[in-house]
Amino acid sequence: MFAAVLALLGGLVLGWSERAGAAVDPLISQGKAATASSTEGSSYAAGKAFDGNATTRWASTEGKDPQWLRVDLGGTAGVSRVKLSWEAAYAKAYRLEVSPDGVTWTTVAEEKAGNGGTDDWTGLAGKGRYVRLSGTARGTAYGYSLFEMEVYGVPDGGPPPGGAFTVVAAGDIAAQCTASDSGCAHPKTAALAQQIDPRFYLTMGDNQYDDARSSDFRDYYDKSWGAFKAKTHPVPGNHETYDPAGSLVGYKSYFGAIAYPQGKSWYSFDEGNWHFVALDSNAFDQSAQIDWLKADLAANAKKCVAAYWHHPLYSSGGHGNDPVSRPVWKILYGAKADLVLNGHDHHYERFAPQDPDGKATADGIVEIVGGMGGAEPYPIEQVQPNSQKRISGEYGVLKLDFTDSGYGWSYVGTDGQVKDSSPKYSCH
Repeated sequence: MFAAVLALLGGLVLGWSERAGAAVDPLISQGKAATASSTEGSSYAAGKAFDGNATTRWASTEGKDPQWLRVDLGGTAGVSRVKLSWEAAYAKAYRLEVSPDGVTWTTVAEEKAGNGGTDDWTGLAGKGRYVRLSGTARGTAYGYSLFEMEVYGVPDGGPPPGGAFTVVAAGDIAAQCTASDSGCAHPKTAALAQQIDPRFYLTMGDNQYDDARSSDFRDYYDKSWGAFKAKTHPVPGNHETYDPAGSLVGYKSYFGAIAYPQGKSWYSFDEGNWHFVALDSNAFDQSAQIDWLKADLAANAKKCVAAYWHHPLYSSGGHGNDPVSRPVWKILYGAKADLVLNGHDHHYERFAPQDPDGKATADGIVEIVGGMGGAEPYPIEQVQPNSQKRISGEYGVLKLDFTDSGYGWSYVGTDGQVKDSSPKYSCH
């Protein structure tokens, strides 16, 4: 089939790779260091073509040939695919080149009759640390301009630990019912979560209703979300404090070291280029947790930070905004955290990036309320500023897709349909 396509495209020259699986190699260029022969201005820097944002772009000086754009992959890699998303100022002729040292270049693909739009070069057989687009003829009177240049391949030694991964998250999960009850929702969200098969699962509290006894966890939660307990990183909600045996007794008895990996009901862990912080919002008034959080963030070496707990600072649901979380937001904001996940209100909601005082800002934190894991839904009551999407009444889970420099997500209903998709965000 590819041979037939080549015959039709005449002037196209490609390097082919017979390696199985090349079409599904990971994206390895996003967020990496980039340079260019020229830029139209500071708003069109080379890195804009590798930031994962389809609305930003690199643009060269107008009216001049040749021009080039180069990315440093950070190490030697086998390059199997390059995808170019052109702005109106496209290249009529260009080469894609790879280099081990940024000095000696090898052409892996060449276009002689480009017409803009999207060029997706697959089956490439390049190897090097640097990948360069060399434009030799402009398609317009302007310069060269790319929304995105995506390089796919496999670094030497295999995919980096900071590669893409998926996480499933939900809060407010197990009502006192089982799959034998047709109206019981948590077995359905559990089946959906298991089908997605993420790297791991996050829960945002109120894992078990009503009083979160050990027996309740065994009788209900364990029969649904318990199927992937070993891959779960939970936090407690207010219902975990209602246990007659004592606050969090049933929660700790059921989850054990999974919920207390560092000896407290708050902890952190890393995955790829992300630092995840699990907090107990029942104890935000305890200086021990606040002091720990400050020290944990100060010691973090990862580029991207996500935190999750039960009570949301902002919510358009029945519980509304909860100021107990504001001091924690201030600490996270100061540490340039990217994402906060909460439950408590039984609906789905996403907010635009904002600061701890509710002011929309590009360097703000994105908050998601994901309390539709199985407990009875709550209606939307008072819509808060910066709320971008709200869904109530449809059970589901968050499917979060992380890369080593950004993230996005979808809210998936128990019918398997995507109910909402987020923008793509880059880490601060």
